[in-house]
Amino acid sequence: MNEIYLEVAELVKTNKGGVICTIINSRGSTPRHEGSKLLLFPDGHISGSVGGGEIENWVIREAKQAYMDGKTKLVSYDMVDTNKGDPGICGGHVDVFIEPIMPHPRIVIIGGGHVGRAVAHIARWLGFTVAVSDDRIEFCTIEVNPDAEEFYPVKMSEIPSHLEITPYTYLVLATRGMDVDVEGLPSLISTNAAYIGIIGSKRRWEMTKKQLIKMGISKETLSKVHSPIGLELQAESPEEIAISIMAEIIMLRNGGSGKSMKTS
Repeated sequence: MNEIYLEVAELVKTNKGGVICTIINSRGSTPRHEGSKLLLFPDGHISGSVGGGEIENWVIREAKQAYMDGKTKLVSYDMVDTNKGDPGICGGHVDVFIEPIMPHPRIVIIGGGHVGRAVAHIARWLGFTVAVSDDRIEFCTIEVNPDAEEFYPVKMSEIPSHLEITPYTYLVLATRGMDVDVEGLPSLISTNAAYIGIIGSKRRWEMTKKQLIKMGISKETLSKVHSPIGLELQAESPEEIAISIMAEIIMLRNGGSGKSMKTS
């Protein structure tokens, strides 16, 4: 049991997720009793047990869904009659509390110029872990971007080789031109990023898409990209643009609509 707590502490320390499954109630004959725990790791392997066999398979399936949803849940199982769909025939009953451990969200800002700096400032204030990447080394320093915590002075195409991009990673491409996007986007669009947004006009994005389609990237794949980036605020200054970008990310992360509170 103590080993699971140590493993949970390590997941939190390294900003990785997982799911804790705990039997909180058991009645009758059951493989495991109250307090038994199972820890599911993001790659699917487990530590501990809530009973083994089919009941454990059912709990793991629920845990995987909880990790995707980011929501706790309570599941109950009778183990009486497999012909009726029960996961066993021991004769008992268990209630299992499933609690996902969610990684801290990370925003990766590609392009350390004026807009990138403003996004880093607001994202840090909002509680995101902030990383900045720019192949121009002079734009990828703590002096230029004091709100960033991680720096990756590499080409966009090399970013996945330097950091793990997960469903809790938000990519903001505040780049200096279409050529940079065309070269670097293919390596990012195939990742599990929660969000990919590209700064620029509608015309710039249409031209970028045409080039990427010629390179073999499907329209369906490109549809996951948000460009022009952000919510429509008629933003002009870097700070206003940054608010527009982070507003879109918060909206998508929390399942909001983006509508005015007055009319929603």
